[in-house]
Amino acid sequence: MFNDYINLNKRNIINSICDLITYPSVSIENKNSKFPFGKNCSDALNYFLNLASSLGFRTKNVDGYCGYAEFGEGKDLIGIVGHLDVVSANEDDWEYPPFVPTIENNFIYGRGAIDDKGPVISSLYAMKAVYDYCNENNITINKRVRLIVGLNEEKDWKCINYYKTHEELPSISFSPDADFPCIYAEKGVLSLLLSDKLMQNLPIQIEDINCDNNAINVVPKFCSITLKLNKNMQMDFFISYMKEIISKFNYEIDIYKIDTYTVKLTSYGVSSHSAHPELGVNAISKLIVVLNNLFYKFKISYPLLSSFCANIGDDYLGTQLKINAKDESGHLTLNTSQLFIKNNKLYIGINLRIPIKTSIDAIIDVFSNKFSNFNIEVLNRIEPLFIDKNNKLVTTLCNIFNETCNTNYEPIAIGGATYARAFDNCISFGMNFPGDTDMCHQANEFVQIDKLLLSTNIYAKTIYELLKS
Repeated sequence: MFNDYINLNKRNIINSICDLITYPSVSIENKNSKFPFGKNCSDALNYFLNLASSLGFRTKNVDGYCGYAEFGEGKDLIGIVGHLDVVSANEDDWEYPPFVPTIENNFIYGRGAIDDKGPVISSLYAMKAVYDYCNENNITINKRVRLIVGLNEEKDWKCINYYKTHEELPSISFSPDADFPCIYAEKGVLSLLLSDKLMQNLPIQIEDINCDNNAINVVPKFCSITLKLNKNMQMDFFISYMKEIISKFNYEIDIYKIDTYTVKLTSYGVSSHSAHPELGVNAISKLIVVLNNLFYKFKISYPLLSSFCANIGDDYLGTQLKINAKDESGHLTLNTSQLFIKNNKLYIGINLRIPIKTSIDAIIDVFSNKFSNFNIEVLNRIEPLFIDKNNKLVTTLCNIFNETCNTNYEPIAIGGATYARAFDNCISFGMNFPGDTDMCHQANEFVQIDKLLLSTNIYAKTIYELLKS
């Protein structure tokens, strides 16, 4: 019943997504009360609110932290929860400029196309389709529908936490920020930072580390380490041995001689979402393994590196730590996502996705025991989400998807952490379709236009059904 409206507005939907992509809305936390996550995020939010207002919705900017668009009347509030911030994008990695939207072969390319600007715009036009349909057919709307958009989802969720302390909470909601048919379980998330003093006066000294400021929830595709050799070290012998180590592990690592005593090692990988390390190639962990072998050869002690290799190395399932748990939500995964020097200390950042039946505290205890000689900081922990498959919200959304697409899929579990955890009685719902390649956080991120329009129809049907129930 909503297809005609959606097809009539196809160009508007596409243009709105393209407009939003032009804002490089990487969340940058600061003390500016007007732009708590940076001006680019604020500009993206203002664009969304102005668009929603032009479509006839009530809107509110919630102190620069987030915003919403709403229609309907009544006590009950149905929520749709998305975000307008994105992860960073290195233009050199993209075939298309990440913040210049490109339409080609029925795809929209650009950062945020599928995570989460495309789904937000799809949800907004789905709301408009339902709103117009009800008005044209004199159908009374006795509930409210509110599309809430945050600006700090990719980092610390300060946006949605601010919303929860200042605004009304939905009684039922979904988040268009994951997969169809719908998500009934999400793994726990744990981010840890291991650190130790930076060793000084060694025959081979770590001078600099560059990982392009890789985010904690992204498999790193690049890492370089600059080493300084003392005057007793022979550069030719050093480089020859380095090549032998790299060849042994068959890693993609280049060696650059900077000067007589300085050399740079650059490791290359493939980025992916931290929830799917199997889709990526980790540049950091491979370089740490090589560096540790190098130090061992020259009888140099670097405790944090050697402990890391003994307990983790290039493993992303936690096998060496004996935390390789698995349940219906999938395997535990471990992503070594950060490596840097600060204040004469060496830091290693790790992001874990933990099966729903495994205790996050138990995982922290393992790290505390295995890395007891080092400082361990818990950067972030998010408890797992689990809703029974027979829950009415789960069955309703799953049935709408299957009926619309003529399929018979069951609800699924994921490793990602979505805003579905922010509210009670909330689950993630699209926009990735079964079998789709997950392009979240990846170069050349895209959304397929046909599936975008199909998703808008699915969301419209869902909103209408939730209004009736």
